[in-house]
Amino acid sequence: MTPSTTVHSPLRLYGRSGELAIVETLLGRLAQGDGGALVVTAPPGLGRSALLDAAAETHRARHHGPVLHVTAVPAERRLPHSGLHALLGSAPGPLSVPPEHVLRSGITPDALLTLLRETGADRPVLVCVDDAHAWDSPSREALGFAARRLGAGSRAAVLIASADETSFAGLPALRLGPLDDEAASCLLERLTGRSPDIDPGVRGELLREAAGNPRLLAGLVGHLTPDQLAGRTVLPFPLPGGESVIDAHAAQLDGLPAETRALLLLAAAAQEHEPEGTGADAGLLLRAGNRAGLGATLLDRVLFGPGGIPGVLERTGSRVHFSHPLLGRAVLRHAPPAHRRAAHELLAALLGQASAHQLPALVQRACAAPAPDAVLASALERAATAPRPYAERSAALTRAALLSTDEADRAARFAEAAEHARLAGDTGRARALLTRVAAAPGTPLPGAVPAGGLTRFTRGMLALRDGPATDAREALLAAAAHLAPHDPARALSALLAAAEAAWAGGDAIAYLDALNRIPGRPHDPAVAPYLAGVRAVFAGRMAEGHELLGQCLRAAEAGEDPWALLRAGACALVVGEAESACRAGARALAAVRSKGPEVLLAHALEQLAYAELRAGRHARARAHALEGLHAARRNGQSNATTHLHAVLALTASVEGPAEACAAHADTALAGAGPHGLAQAATLATWAVARADLAAGRTGEAAARLAPLVRPGPRHGHFGIRMLALPCYVEAAVLAGHGTEWADELADAVREFSIWTSRTTDPHAPAQLARCRALLAPADEAEARYAQALAHHDRAGGDFERARTQLLYGQWLRRRRRTREARGPLRDALVGFERCSARAWVDRATGELRAAGEAVDPPATDAGPSVALTPQQQRIARCVAEGATNREIARRLSVSPRTVDHHLRNIFALLGVRSRTELARVMDRWS
Repeated sequence: MTPSTTVHSPLRLYGRSGELAIVETLLGRLAQGDGGALVVTAPPGLGRSALLDAAAETHRARHHGPVLHVTAVPAERRLPHSGLHALLGSAPGPLSVPPEHVLRSGITPDALLTLLRETGADRPVLVCVDDAHAWDSPSREALGFAARRLGAGSRAAVLIASADETSFAGLPALRLGPLDDEAASCLLERLTGRSPDIDPGVRGELLREAAGNPRLLAGLVGHLTPDQLAGRTVLPFPLPGGESVIDAHAAQLDGLPAETRALLLLAAAAQEHEPEGTGADAGLLLRAGNRAGLGATLLDRVLFGPGGIPGVLERTGSRVHFSHPLLGRAVLRHAPPAHRRAAHELLAALLGQASAHQLPALVQRACAAPAPDAVLASALERAATAPRPYAERSAALTRAALLSTDEADRAARFAEAAEHARLAGDTGRARALLTRVAAAPGTPLPGAVPAGGLTRFTRGMLALRDGPATDAREALLAAAAHLAPHDPARALSALLAAAEAAWAGGDAIAYLDALNRIPGRPHDPAVAPYLAGVRAVFAGRMAEGHELLGQCLRAAEAGEDPWALLRAGACALVVGEAESACRAGARALAAVRSKGPEVLLAHALEQLAYAELRAGRHARARAHALEGLHAARRNGQSNATTHLHAVLALTASVEGPAEACAAHADTALAGAGPHGLAQAATLATWAVARADLAAGRTGEAAARLAPLVRPGPRHGHFGIRMLALPCYVEAAVLAGHGTEWADELADAVREFSIWTSRTTDPHAPAQLARCRALLAPADEAEARYAQALAHHDRAGGDFERARTQLLYGQWLRRRRRTREARGPLRDALVGFERCSARAWVDRATGELRAAGEAVDPPATDAGPSVALTPQQQRIARCVAEGATNREIARRLSVSPRTVDHHLRNIFALLGVRSRTELARVMDRWS
């Protein structure tokens, strides 16, 4: 026997703060002498019993009064009054009606009500009945009658846990849903003793399989060995440990007619070839039901009627879904094998007749296969090359791997399945599939890619979005070497991704090294001008580089390849063409949204947000960055999350509030450090320095920027130095370091001058003239400012022009030319207001007042109201008051999903990471 993992029993309920608050309200009223009732409903395993146990323990611990606590025994369901006999028998002391009398002679509902009131006469009594749906009918009816009449002054409360509320209609009901990802992750940490060894892929597979069901998660963890949890040995398939929860779901279906259960089997089987969570096609089920001889009335009512099968099967448009994912699994698990195979074979026949795409039919045939089948596995693998959704192809390749008879073929197919799961944006699934790719003896089929090279490629690509940049680069370089003889297209992708990892890590030498490993005639001819252009730019041959990168940009814009468009957008940013980068980024985003792959969504939004930032459109940059954060978190891409927080810090350094800038920057720096993301760290530090500059903290800004703009290793990112240099010169001069740092500043401006002559960035000439004005003697500075403003007139862009006007007006005022200073300062204020640069409006207002002009005082800092919409403010206040998403939804008459969407935006806008942090922010501003 293999040792299993010791499951640590949870000492608290995870993800149930809202539900516990509702129960606490009931207990609080009971302690004050007022009774009541609550029915807690949920599918098996979601924590009904745990919530009742917590309530009973709380009541006992406070010494408020007795607790009558019982769990129903299904075997006694046909024995009248057996439930109440057990309940009264749990009383800690004698009652006026003995339990034996109840079992022998019964008890009327009004007598039970009187008994409960008598029991709570001296001290409040709490009655807890678990699995009350399994009680005998007289006991259920009597308990429901009594519970409905417990109110003010009754000193008795009833807490009922039931599979549904139908037996207790009219009572307040609380329905438990699955745990969210955060709560399930916390529970998993508790169950594994917070072991740092749990593999991310195993973690993802456990959370996916448990589907937010805490009891199921505990069962799965308890059946895995420490080596399996750590990813050192392959996970069993299917995962053991969930049988009791699945069986409990199946028990809910026992009373259904045979014909209904046959339709449920078809519905469960039909989901096998569909992407997870999308349900089954009602039209296909209608054809299958007709072929299986099911009644037309049943089919019409279930598949096209408004109700489906209450609590079991629901219809949304043309799709049919089980009310809970585990119900579908329960149906398949408990169906006789012959019936299950017949359902899959029937669906395979119908799908084969109805569609030119053979993949769904082959998946159904695979589900019906009683044993490994090499021919069917090969057919599945071939069909998975057709243009279908990546998640669907990954699932098909997984089945092909399970059907394989050769170990090498099985490993190669699992590797392909993992790569397709990655492309689908399912990081956890990809990592879990990689654990199944073991070193296999033998040779794969002719023409197949060896599993080792593809595994390295997928691991490297996963690390690129969710791991240390150096690890990603090394894995991708190794993958390229392994793949080159067999799969030159993926080898090229590996080298381009390795270069991207080096760029993110701020290693210019490694960046060029990765590109230089690409053959002189790359597999994709469109890459050739990109390579030549980048090499020319790095060699200082800017005109040549611009021409070559322009070719790359024009070629990409003629097509819809998202990879090519993203590469073209990066080219445009390198040469300073922000508008071209925005166009390419928008095209790439549209292509990803239309055809995928999902894995590129966060990256496309990140690149577009940065391009909009470079173009001076801060509000658009913020909107794209917020959407990118949602996509990155959904797809498990922590590096993209880090980069997007850096972009949001930069937008907040312009728009404010300062607290949001600091919070986003802190989050970005916290993620950048462990993963070596120099680009994100540089952007975040620049953002904080720019916020310091806006607030007049020029010394702090100069100290932050000095390391970023100095050349060499262990300083700022090589691709961002020149962009941050004008801020550095401004901060240093305004902080009074113009004389002390004169030589260093002059060298910096000379370097910026060379860069300006080579870039096509429209703002660079104006920024250069502004830097020269800041360093110029008094008799030259004014002409330099005029030159800078003339450049701004040609380049456009409110923010950069307003900054120059602010500095010019400030320079005039300090030379006691206050009347002349007011014009530039007014223009600066208007410019900052026009581009919503709230962080800079105060500075311009202060300068204008100092120049002797009356200015309306700025609005009092409204805290979150500066950044949040009115609806977001209302939600934030509700969270600060301790309300759950469901309670907020009820209060504001919106759906919980809408609350969740707004809450994610609130977190991102204010730079907080938890409800507790949000409550602190709201308390501080209130």
